[in-house]
Amino acid sequence: MEQQGIVVFKRQLRYRNQEVSLPDGRKTTVLVGQEKGVDVRIALDIVRLARQAMFDVALIFSQDQDLSEVADEVRAISDEQSRWIKIASAFPFGPASRNRRGINGTDWIKIERTLYESCIDPNDYR
Repeated sequence: MEQQGIVVFKRQLRYRNQEVSLPDGRKTTVLVGQEKGVDVRIALDIVRLARQAMFDVALIFSQDQDLSEVADEVRAISDEQSRWIKIASAFPFGPASRNRRGINGTDWIKIERTLYESCIDPNDYR
């Protein structure tokens, strides 16, 4: 992506021990990589780009309620700059969905779960 001129932020995965059950019922401990700081990077980008008037509509593919404060900040920027800015959150939705809410303070866009899953990049970039 960098070769195509896209700005890429990289985060190191944190590896933690996690207990998992094996098919035969035994339990074992494995190292599992966990992303950290991605929601902070998303929040910073949205606020920076809103302040620079680089967008009128922000579409966040997430249900992370930590990002609800971003919606409040974008509304404040909209008022300060006397311009219209829309912020929405898109998320997978279907009969088995447990979380049926988008990010508070945003417009919610429900995406059929099958369509959402067909868009997921199957590559592991670690």
